[in-house]
Amino acid sequence: MLTRRSFAASAGIAAAIARMLPEMAYAQRALVQGDLPKDMVWLSANENPAGPPASSIRAMSEVLPSAWRYHYQEFRDFYDQLARSEDLSADRILVGAGSSEVLHAAVEAFTAPDRPFVCIHPTYEGPTEVARALGRTVIRVPLASNYGADVHKLAEAAEQSKAGVVYLCNPNNPTSAVTPKAEIAWLVNNLPAETILLIDEAYIHFGETPELETALVHVRQERNVVVTRTFSKIYGMAGLRAGFACARPDLIARLAPFRNNVISIVTVRAVLAAIAENQTLVPERRAALARTRRNLCAWLRERNVGYIPPNANFMMIDVGRDAREFVSRMPAMGVAVGRPFPPLDNMLRVTIGTESDMEKFREVFWKVYNG
Repeated sequence: MLTRRSFAASAGIAAAIARMLPEMAYAQRALVQGDLPKDMVWLSANENPAGPPASSIRAMSEVLPSAWRYHYQEFRDFYDQLARSEDLSADRILVGAGSSEVLHAAVEAFTAPDRPFVCIHPTYEGPTEVARALGRTVIRVPLASNYGADVHKLAEAAEQSKAGVVYLCNPNNPTSAVTPKAEIAWLVNNLPAETILLIDEAYIHFGETPELETALVHVRQERNVVVTRTFSKIYGMAGLRAGFACARPDLIARLAPFRNNVISIVTVRAVLAAIAENQTLVPERRAALARTRRNLCAWLRERNVGYIPPNANFMMIDVGRDAREFVSRMPAMGVAVGRPFPPLDNMLRVTIGTESDMEKFREVFWKVYNG
């Protein structure tokens, strides 16, 4: 018999599963099975092999002996420092376990059974799968010809459906393509009054084109925009789970009830150490990755292998046939690449690793490519 209490309990479980589902479903290493080489090269999850900076490692080591305490008294200052690093006030950010948690919170806060979730397709599936698990209508808009967002079609879909959220990953995952800043501005100005534009900037630090610009300018202008960031990518802290949302205080207040808890004090100290040097750390890491990325692009051009011009720490390579062949064959040869992303069935998503990682990738890729 379904009682009010049992319904509430089941609803709570469903919501918890919704938040967990994308993390489990897209844990790339868990998807690669079999007897694998001990020196596997993992180019499947858009991780940064540079890892946390040395300053963060020292900070974590120093706090570990006192990790038995909750350290709640430190979090106000943590919020202040993190917010200042983005030229915001502390009431305009919400910290979560990676950007995944705050993205999920936005879906829960701003969509409803009669307020759909609109996104481009394909894109990062996490928020989409949460929306589906919560019973929300999901409206998918095809990519523009440049593999970024078609902002006019997004605005049209939002208007017709009375959307609660329009989600946009910029640069987009999996295509590594940019939606230019002028088009983002147009979208901000042309969405319905009650629709929230949720912009996922997980990979923004890797882009070099002047067409790529953070949407935080729209947050500072008090628009209906939520921007999410993560320390998983450029800062190399994927396993530490730290990210945050930026928005007007009233939007942050609506997000807050859906965040699970505070992050680890070990992670807090790592983040504080990293942002203290971000003026040099981010440009240095961007430049190093861009060199490796350019080398791979040049190698592909020499062999007349097509690709989408990349703006993130991964890229999409046109293998000329079903990419699932590469996804399934390469791990046994020592390299794991990204999962398929229909309808881009001939495209293979590859994370940019170290120079030696990419040397191994080129060797294995070319063997499979030539069949």
